[in-house]
Amino acid sequence: MLLIANGTVLTLGQSNRVIENGGVLIEDRKIKEVGSTPDLKTRFPDAEFINARGRLIMPGMINTHMHLYSTFARGMDAKSKPPQNFGDILEGLWWKLDKLLTLDDVYYSGLTPLIECIKTGTTTIIDHHASPMAVTGSLATLAKAAEEMGVRAAFCYEVSDRDGDEIAQEGIKENADFIAACQAKPDPMVAAMFGLHASLTLSDQTLAKCVKEAERLGAGFHVHVAEGKEDLEDSLSKYGMRVVERLEKLGVLGPKTLAVHCVHINEHEIELLRASQTQVVHNPESNMGNAVGVTPVLTMLREGIKVGLGTDGYTCDMFESGKVANVLHKHAAANPSVAWAEVPQMLYGNNPEIASNLFGGKFGELTEGAWADVIVVDYVPPTPLGPDNWSGHLLFGVSGRSVETTVINGRVRMLNRKLIDIDEEGIGERSRELAQALWNRI
Repeated sequence: MLLIANGTVLTLGQSNRVIENGGVLIEDRKIKEVGSTPDLKTRFPDAEFINARGRLIMPGMINTHMHLYSTFARGMDAKSKPPQNFGDILEGLWWKLDKLLTLDDVYYSGLTPLIECIKTGTTTIIDHHASPMAVTGSLATLAKAAEEMGVRAAFCYEVSDRDGDEIAQEGIKENADFIAACQAKPDPMVAAMFGLHASLTLSDQTLAKCVKEAERLGAGFHVHVAEGKEDLEDSLSKYGMRVVERLEKLGVLGPKTLAVHCVHINEHEIELLRASQTQVVHNPESNMGNAVGVTPVLTMLREGIKVGLGTDGYTCDMFESGKVANVLHKHAAANPSVAWAEVPQMLYGNNPEIASNLFGGKFGELTEGAWADVIVVDYVPPTPLGPDNWSGHLLFGVSGRSVETTVINGRVRMLNRKLIDIDEEGIGERSRELAQALWNRI
């Protein structure tokens, strides 16, 4: 047993309790009990003890849209003209980088952000991968990296026609094989989805094949939807319909599907997402950085769509993503009263539900039977903290680098800011070597 105690426990979840001088008792991979430190220490004297030293104890964070492979773009000069639109970014940066990734690159570009996840308290990610010249085995390679780092993760390969039919078919097979492998050997630490790039790089024929395979396997899709106006314009010009309309017609939408971004959608498309119970993931930093526009998150939430929060690979820090979402939607609406409730709902309510639908079990709360994903944050509130104002404390007082201790699935991955059984220096050195070699190839 493991007891994390002597801190302020923020349970979140339905109970949403704040326990002063509280603790969380972990047995195997799940939370056994939450209560006061004196009581838990008295009744479980032999439990391994982690002293939170008065800091905040809370559930681990969840990132519902991540791109681990984007790591090697950090600091890279793509040697192309400055992008004028989202299409330029795809062609000048991402579609240059992903074509040159080897399986070794995939592995190390996965390890380094997974370490950052641990350091910033992100205990679960849903990743979307691309490496067109190293498709086969790429998802198993990422799963190996996640297993070694001890981060809970879901993976998929983004099928696309942009590199030809042979590679598209290889991507379909990579998804199907990985999904089947996960189904054959269930593990609460790893899950699979069926990846699609975006409508603008997928023909009806390829999408039909993907839908057939996903239906056979009972898997949901993970797909970029109307991120840039280019996706919308392509769908209108080729198919005479908007992106969400096309995906609905071809059978991509549904309660297991993650429709990511959804920037350029209208009221009818919002209704299609709602009616199909499709889950949406908002990525505020990425949308701002790529200058693609503002997702109508407030409207979607009001209509009852389950909207989660991701980072699109921009950062591993979900606290940061929450801060950006808060100010973005205030700015876009020119209304300082919005996003106070909506962002916490996405981050601390909907993200756990999305993770639960994919992995099974309870996420995002410190309650009996929930997965033991727990973080200790270096935050001692300067004002009273309670069940009615906790979100303001996290918004203004906490960042990912405030995290001191990270426990995932009952396993300590960082203790008092020291990584456990992880050779960060060696991984970093090899990562920089591979990144430089990839930059040289570009």
